This record gives sequence, structure tokens and C-alpha cells, in this order.
Amino acid sequence: MKSPFKRILITAALPYANGYLHLGHLAGAYLPADIYARYQRMKKRDVLFLCGSDEHGVAITVSAEKEKTTPKNIIDRYHPANKAAFEAFEMSFDNYSRTSLPLHHETAKDFFREFHKRSIVIDKKAQQLYCLKDAMFLADRYVEGTCPKCKSTQARGDQCENCGTWLDQTELIDPKCKLCGTTPVVRETTHWYFPLGNYQQRLESYIAERDKRDGWKDNVLRYCEGWFKDGLKDRAVTRDLNWGVHVPVAGYEDKVIYVWFDAVLGYISSGKEWAAAHGKPEAWKEYWQKEDTKYVAFIGKDNVVFHCIVFPSMLMAWNDGNTEHYVLPENVPANEFLNFEGQKFSKSRGWGINVQEFLKFFSADMLRYALAVNLPETRDSDFYLKDFQARINNELADITGNFVNRTIAFIDKNFGGIVPKLDTLNKLDEEMIAAVKQAPSTIGELFEHYSFREGLMEVMNLSRAANKYFNDSEPWKTLKSSPERCSTTLHVAIQIVRSLAILLEPVVPATSEKIWKLLNLDIPLREDGWDSASEFRIKEGHQLNKPEILIAKIEDKQIDEIVKFLEGGDKPEAVQISPLKPTITIDDFKKIDLRVGRIIEAEKVPKSEKLIKLQVEIGNERRQVVAGIAQHYKPEDLIGKLIVVVANLQPAKLMGQESQGMILAASNESGILTLVGVQSEISTGATVK
Repeated sequence: MKSPFKRILITAALPYANGYLHLGHLAGAYLPADIYARYQRMKKRDVLFLCGSDEHGVAITVSAEKEKTTPKNIIDRYHPANKAAFEAFEMSFDNYSRTSLPLHHETAKDFFREFHKRSIVIDKKAQQLYCLKDAMFLADRYVEGTCPKCKSTQARGDQCENCGTWLDQTELIDPKCKLCGTTPVVRETTHWYFPLGNYQQRLESYIAERDKRDGWKDNVLRYCEGWFKDGLKDRAVTRDLNWGVHVPVAGYEDKVIYVWFDAVLGYISSGKEWAAAHGKPEAWKEYWQKEDTKYVAFIGKDNVVFHCIVFPSMLMAWNDGNTEHYVLPENVPANEFLNFEGQKFSKSRGWGINVQEFLKFFSADMLRYALAVNLPETRDSDFYLKDFQARINNELADITGNFVNRTIAFIDKNFGGIVPKLDTLNKLDEEMIAAVKQAPSTIGELFEHYSFREGLMEVMNLSRAANKYFNDSEPWKTLKSSPERCSTTLHVAIQIVRSLAILLEPVVPATSEKIWKLLNLDIPLREDGWDSASEFRIKEGHQLNKPEILIAKIEDKQIDEIVKFLEGGDKPEAVQISPLKPTITIDDFKKIDLRVGRIIEAEKVPKSEKLIKLQVEIGNERRQVVAGIAQHYKPEDLIGKLIVVVANLQPAKLMGQESQGMILAASNESGILTLVGVQSEISTGATVK
């Protein structure tokens, strides 16, 4: 069915400019939004992707108080740092703004003036916590206490992050001033209030309608249902602070607009800034005020209330009195939290690692892949460094990287780098071609419905199928026995390489560009488009570039270095190695015959936890080798690997199984074992010197 939308507006939650971005931020709102934006651009749709820094939150003034500096110094430190971190992470924002800009202040004031003019916001007396020692009213994050609902002792004056309840600060049990630690008193003040309760029925209908149309996440629906069940109440839209957007009403200039009202309007002001930068100051309205725009707001679960209840109600209120109507979010995909090594990221406890620090050790694509395959889409997930290493080595390198490398290397060696002819197809070819034709549709449908982790798994399944196709087709044999069959296999394989470059682009864009460069294609990757991944577009006779390693594996030493960094060290420890064995002569070494072998079958040895029985091809010979690697490798992951075999070792029996050689492997001080492999395609049986 044809989509009723002509363009897509995408926003990602505005991060506070009071600290550096960490991996949890990326997994929550930013990577999912970027995958979606990149995918939609590959579909050749009109996309505007907006974000920016939230620079008026109380968290910023609290940070400034603690550091004895100004809020402006805080935001001027973190905004450029976080913008640079996003750029290093390959985020493809069309505009990354900041809410301290005059353009944003005026946008927020416009909304407040409109609501004041139409008497939507009303001023009334309120009870608020006041610190006698600091002589000030305590805005939300200036106070901390026990949540009246879940009894968490770290609830803030506006919200309990533990249970998600939106609080009035006077509801806190045993509140304390975060600046001095004393118990505040309750005093009367005056604030302007927005009548959220007046919009509850419309909000419930809006969410039900959008859910039916675009399938909202269960976690988002449950959060909203909880707030609706309690009943929405009037919420203050002003605060007694000096930092922020000052209230544009006479007599209230000493107050500022509450950040929950101000921050969400940062998406609109970011669009205005983008339009002005492109010399089309009214262009932002095409995305914000046209009914045929699909607006998707990506957030973390702690922002559900602001994006599903607060912001839509504000837009409804504006639309009620104006001819220019803002579009409401079609969907608000909220992710759960990502933990680091089993614990929550915590700035106060110094637990975790920020994005810029991580990218000093590993590439953005490595991080993007590892986060994408483990996104907390339906429940909290954990990021472990050892799992990160395994994901990159065993999946991105050994599956996708291996297939791309072996295909291009084989064509380079045996066909001079020229794409061979597609001849008569057999059943294996037809099944593989059918899988390629179906992949863009299957994966695209998952991305359309915000199932990015599952979509990536489907891409990797195609890579696995491609490796199996290569192995089962045995081009190293048919090269001589059936040249036409070999030619067809390699023609199909190189087309799959191109398809994988397209399908992986939303997740690992730099890797996709590297594959595209290896393919030596004239048309830019994004211009070919998503749907073209189902087609064979590389012509017979096309010249490929020279093969090179696509993804370098992560060594244990690299993980040790980042662990040392996390522990506070500034230099990696020297790698501990086992003592060297007695010296031998060159003549002793020459007695060892090392050959390249390819694993063609692998299975666990019954009743053994360590042994795997391998069938290894060495030239025209097939041998059985038993290796103690079961605790480090799965049998199915070994198929097709090029390894080094001690070929003239006297046969031995292990658990009743004859072993006709030994495979080479390396182990570190922790006992982690890695096979000594061959990176480039080479004939089995070749001598290792």
C-alpha cells in the first residue's frame, strides 16, 4: 500500500549539555534514529533529521553551582564536545542546534505568548520547597528525596527515574537540598500552569489512533496508560530561576519557562535554524506544518511523558487557535536502558565510558554494530567489553568481512579482478538469488517498524547464507573442473557483496563505503538506493579494486588497554607472555611442514567438553583433525575458515578419534584461544613459510 506521507521528519531527544555522551545515550535514542534516517534516505525519501543540545535544564545550573562557574560556561564546554562526539559516531543529523540560541528563545516565547493571550496558561499560587540556607526556591533537580510510590531514595523534585512517576516536589518524602544537604521548608510562590488534564481525552484518542496506524511499542503504551489512569493535572510551566527563557509577561520577568515546556520546542527551532542556514527561512514549515509529513520522535524511556503527553498537548493547544497546524508525532519509539558491564551508567559514581573516550580505542562502525545488535528495544540490555569483542570478531569480521574478502580476493587472484560471466544457474544459485531478492523487503519492513536489531540480524543471516553458498559451491575446485560453474558462483557472490554494502549502510556506513570502494562502482552508494539491493547491477567484465581486509579483528591486548583506561590508568600494561621454550636450530624448524587448510566440516566430539572433530581440506587431500577448541568456537562458525595445519605430525588418538595433524592457535594469559588463520584467499595445501 502506498504511504500517505510525502516526507519524514525525525527527531532525537535533546541531550543535556552538562556532561559527555555515553554509550547508553547512543543505544537509547540516537543510533536507532540514525539507522531509521539513513534507511529512509536509502529509500530515496524526503527526510529531515533534527536534534540539538538542551541547555536550560536545572541539571545544568546544578552542575554550574557545583563547579562554581556559570551555566554558560557549562554549556559552552559540553555542547561542542557532544556535537563532535556525534560526528565521530557518524550521526547524520541535518541540523544539530542548541536551545541557548536567540532563535530558540523567541520560539519558546511565541508559544508562551500564544497560550497566555488565549488564557490557556493561568497563574496561581503554589507550594514550593525553599532552602533557608541558600535563600532560594528549589527547582526540580535542586531537591532529592524518597519517592512516595516506589520508595526509591533518589527521586528528583520533578520525576522518579526508578519508577517513571512524574512528581510534585512537595510529594517527596524527606526532601534535601542538593546544594547544601539541609531540609527545605514549604513556602508559597506564584507560577503559570498548563492544563494538561483538559487534553487527556484527546491524548488518549490520539495515541490509540497512532498505535492502530503505526504500531506503538508496548512499553510506551504502558507508560501512557499509567499516567492516564492517575489522571493528568495542571503542570507548572515557569520556575524561579535566572537561567533559561525568561517569561514574556510583565511582572514575571524574574521567572523562566520550565524546561519541560521549553526543551521540546527545540525541535522546532532546530528546523528553523536548518531552513535559515539553507537560505530558505520558511522551508521548516514543509516538515512541521504539512499533513503529509510523518513525524517520528526517538527517545529513551525516561522521556516518554514529555514526548507522548506534554509535547502533543502543547501542539494541540497551538493548533486549536491557529490556521498553521503543527504535525503530531506519528510514533514515539522509546528504548529501554543500556547498562555497562552489568551496572547502570552513572556520572556521579564515575561508572561507564563516554563516546569520545571509546572511539579513541575502536572505530565508530565497531561501536555502531555492537550497539545495534544489542539495542534495548523491549527491555534493558548490557554492554560487556568481551561480548563487544566477540561480536566484532565472530560476526562482523568472520561472517561479513570474511565473505567480502574471500569473494574479491578469489576474483582478483583467479580472474585478474574482473567480474566473471554469469552462466547456467543451478539450484544453489537460484536459492541464493531468491534470498538476495527478498532481503531488502524483509529487512526494510523491520526497519519501517523500528525493529532495528532484528533487521540487522536478517542482514547477518544473509551474510551467513552467502558464506554457506560459497562453501557449498566450492569454486576452488570448480576453477579447474568446471570453469563455467566457478564463473557463475563468483558472479553471484560479487552481486551479494554489493547487496550487503547497501543493506548494512544504515548501521555501519563507513564499512559499506569501504565495500563500495572495493567494488569500484561509479555511482555513489546512496544513489543506487535501497531497493536496488535485490538486483544484479555489476556487469560482467567490470574491474574490481584490489582486495584488502575489511574489518580488523579486536585483539585481547586492545580490550586490556581499554580496561586499564577504565580503571584509571593512562598507559596499557605490558602484555604478559609465557616463558619461551629452549632454542632450536633452523634445521629443527625446517622439519615442520606447515600447510594452509580449509575446514569443511566440524562437529563436537561426544562426551568431551573441549574437543571438536574437523574435516580439513589440504590441497587434494582431506584429513581429520581433532582440536581442543570447543570452549572457544562453535562448530558451525568454523566452516570455511582457512587455517594453518602442522601436516607432518605423527597421527594420534584423542577420545577414540584419530587426529591426522594439528591446527595452530594462540592463547593469551587469560587462556583465551584464537586460531591462527589466513586472511587472504589462497589455495589449500600452500606451504606456510
